[in-house]
Amino acid sequence: MKTHAAFLFCLAVGWVSVACGSNGSSDPLGAGGTNASGGSNTTASGGSNAGGAATGGASGTGGSTGSGTTPPSCPSSGPGLSDCGVSGESCCTSVKVPGGTFYRTYTNDGSGAQNTADPATISDFRLDKYLVTVGRFRHFVAAWDQGSGYTPDVGSGKHAHLSGGKGLADSGAPGDYESGWIESYNNKLGLTNDTLQCQSGLSTWTSSPDANDKLPMNCINWFEAYAFCIWDGGFLASEAEYVYAAAGGTEQRRFPWGATSPGNGNQYAIWGCNYPDGSGTCDGTLHNIAPVGAARAGAGKWGHLDLVGNMIEWYLDYYAASYANPCTDCANLHSGSGRAPRDGYYGATDETLLQSSYRNNGFYPANRFPSYGFRCARSP
Repeated sequence: MKTHAAFLFCLAVGWVSVACGSNGSSDPLGAGGTNASGGSNTTASGGSNAGGAATGGASGTGGSTGSGTTPPSCPSSGPGLSDCGVSGESCCTSVKVPGGTFYRTYTNDGSGAQNTADPATISDFRLDKYLVTVGRFRHFVAAWDQGSGYTPDVGSGKHAHLSGGKGLADSGAPGDYESGWIESYNNKLGLTNDTLQCQSGLSTWTSSPDANDKLPMNCINWFEAYAFCIWDGGFLASEAEYVYAAAGGTEQRRFPWGATSPGNGNQYAIWGCNYPDGSGTCDGTLHNIAPVGAARAGAGKWGHLDLVGNMIEWYLDYYAASYANPCTDCANLHSGSGRAPRDGYYGATDETLLQSSYRNNGFYPANRFPSYGFRCARSP
């Protein structure tokens, strides 16, 4: 694994991640507890009451936030809810990704895909256009209500549109499918001001709405990302789904936007601490983290933004050193010591980490990092 540049925040090294933040835990799995085993845009529009907080959420086996349906995380207009992207659209915009077959392993120096291997077939799905903002996450924290409110139903969060409701095939245990949410995961949710401010100066969460609401939510563990997506009517994307979107499907792109190197001007990706002025200077504050969708020229084939850069993103899968074959709507769900991440973030200094085909090692799902965010996937 390539380690991240050493800035003023905690980093994951090799297979083991260390906890970081104000909780000061010495537990190698962080404050969340032990490692778990086991096309066209469709825009959701918000209302006009910026003061309302969601108290419910989607339950069952996943679900969809299709055209005309407002996800719980965008119940109203306001910062981080209805003002994302160049057109100031709903931050809950979700874009359909037409399915197909592509190679999960490949290289591309700008002249086309080479050294292709590990084909995967992906069915249609939708992937949220933007990283989850602080403003959206604020409504989930209200719904969780210090642990006395919302928690996902057992078995929810599956790709219920696949395999007759069974979801993704488990490539780590042939014949098995997604389990969905497990009751013991409830103990890994710690949505308090202390835990969500995992590192002073670099945590985007604030206890009340402010200018941070347009920033990507960070310092969340894998369980909280998964629970949010279930509550919001979706699920976490599998590694194969995410890489398919980042690669432009069968185009097997070098970067999500094409072959052009990202440079340091923040047009294509937020990386190398180049945001906002291209200086490449990391100052250990939120200064280097951009509002979601700021790198407007970096859109993928289907319009998704920040597919690389700004935040590392959680996948559904456990990390496996090699891909299992064959793969038709599959994910590695059986076991592993770490969940797979989409690497490349605001402080990454190696543009290799921004390439669509790049893989990193797994990270313990209960750890929190200011470099980690997420987005949700949904039924087509």
